Parts: sequence; structure tokens; C-alpha cells
Amino acid sequence: MKVGKGGTSGAHPGLRIDRKRLDKAVAGLRGHVTFGAMLRGYTSFKIGGPADVLVEPADIDDVCRLLAQASATKLPLFVIGGTNLLIRDGGIRGIVVSLSKLRTIREEAGAVLYAEGGVGMPTLIGYAIRRSLAGLEWAAGIPGTVGGCLVMNAGTRLGEMKDSIKAVRIVTAKGDVRDLSAASIRFDYRRAHLPKGIVVGVWLQLRPGIRAEIARIVKDYLHYRKDTQPLAMPSAGCVFKNPPRDSAGRLLEAAGLKGMRIGDAEVSTKHGNFIVNRGQASAADVIGLIQKVRRMIKRKTGVRLDLELKIVGEA
Repeated sequence: MKVGKGGTSGAHPGLRIDRKRLDKAVAGLRGHVTFGAMLRGYTSFKIGGPADVLVEPADIDDVCRLLAQASATKLPLFVIGGTNLLIRDGGIRGIVVSLSKLRTIREEAGAVLYAEGGVGMPTLIGYAIRRSLAGLEWAAGIPGTVGGCLVMNAGTRLGEMKDSIKAVRIVTAKGDVRDLSAASIRFDYRRAHLPKGIVVGVWLQLRPGIRAEIARIVKDYLHYRKDTQPLAMPSAGCVFKNPPRDSAGRLLEAAGLKGMRIGDAEVSTKHGNFIVNRGQASAADVIGLIQKVRRMIKRKTGVRLDLELKIVGEA
């Protein structure tokens, strides 16, 4: 086990859970363990307070050990890796898991790719293009990990994660490896209904294609997203779900809310359904802006905007 800064034998000042329980939960792990790690560097929003302990397992066996020990110590566990996430300024209690070391990709027979949960979607798309495999073009510009995109059923106007899934490998809450067929998983808008545990791998059913054509579609859609969305600034993607027969971005633009700010949190001037971090935004700034926007849209249009963004942690 590699212990990062803050991982001393005494209590860390940011810890809210007994250090002895945390030590038991991470004992014997071969990956990286950091007590009191700030989480802002692990989110696309670049916002987030400390974790009691952040674990980056070395491999799937390490994930199994961690979940078994977390279950035995009855400690809460949270996995980061998606993009539609805001971590509050007080951080997350218990164990936070990053699958950043689970980066294996391999091609299997029948135009199938297997990717571990920590593989970034841009990396996976590049791998598919090099092997002339089509079916992931819809994900161009999505910065999250394979595991995170599966859990949230990430998508764009061209498609969503469920369209590509053949099977999923999870480590259960007890530390056992279990493979699930796509047919056994219920997918909703921005959500996959999965057993409790951690997604450590996915099999994606793609199709043979022409490399140059696949690359062109990805490039064109990436240009479209860059032209219409603030991809160059820290954000968590779309904040609100689209109401029936309308779009949240259109509502915010029509209400004149683009550019509205609280602190360094701003409703994007490029796309009304994005809130961007202009540098030093806190989670409190973002939440305050969300609340203000919802009140104004409700007052102006009668529409109640529901969150697509997931907010976790303590204030």
C-alpha cells in the first residue's frame, strides 16, 4: 500500500471517521491511499472538499479486497469517475474510490472491446478508431471514465451508453466479481440500475467500419460540441434535465440567465444548461446559482427544473 501525503499514523485533522476503522478498511491494498485528499482534482468541475481517505486500487483484485474490508468495517464508500458530479465543500466521509489505475483495453472477437472502469472515454474512442470499430462516435467530447459513464448512462444527441453495452463486470459490496449481461440491466435516462458495488469493466458491442469515416464523424461532432458547449472550462456537463418537449438550455437563454454569476460559478454564455467554474468557484457558489436559476425559471415559466447534476458530500 502506498500512502500519500496526509497518511500519517495519527489522526488527520480533516478526518470525521475513526482512523482505526479507516486503517482496517485499506489494510494490505497495493494501490495508492491518501488520507484527507482534496477531491477537486478528481472531478471535471475542479470543485470538492476532502475525502476521509481516497483509494486508487492497483487492479480488480485490489478492488475486491477493498470492498470486502469496507463491508466488514461498515464504512461508507463512494466511487468518482463520472462527469455529472458536484462534491460539496465539506467533502465526502468514509472511503472515496478512484479507478484511475484500471486502464486495460483489449479487443475481443466479434467487434467487441473490453475496457476496465478507469479508462477515459476519449482514450477508448481513440482505441476504437485505430481498430476501425464504429459505435462510440456519440461519446465524442465526454471526458468521464467508462465506469462512470456506464453508471450514469451518459449520452448525447447521437446516442447513449446503453446502446453500446454488451455486458458489465462489477465487484459486489461483499468483494465478489460478477458479470451481468446488458439484457439484465435496466437503463433509464442518465441512470443504470445496477447491484450495489463498483463497475470495474464493460464489454462494448461495436461494429466494423471504415477508419477514416469513423474519425471524421468523431471530429465533426467534437467540433459541434466545442462550438455549442463550454468544453474548455471546468463544468459537470448539463445541470438540469430537459423538461418534456423543451430544453433547459433554451429556457435559461430565453429568461436572459446566461452569464449570471455567484462568485466564480457562472451560467455559461455559450450554453444555458452548463454552469462553469471560472477559477475558484466553491460548491456553495454553484448550489446557490442553481437555486437562483430554478426560482427564476419557475417564476417566469411555471416550469420546475429537475437536476441532472448529482450533488454529494457535506456542506
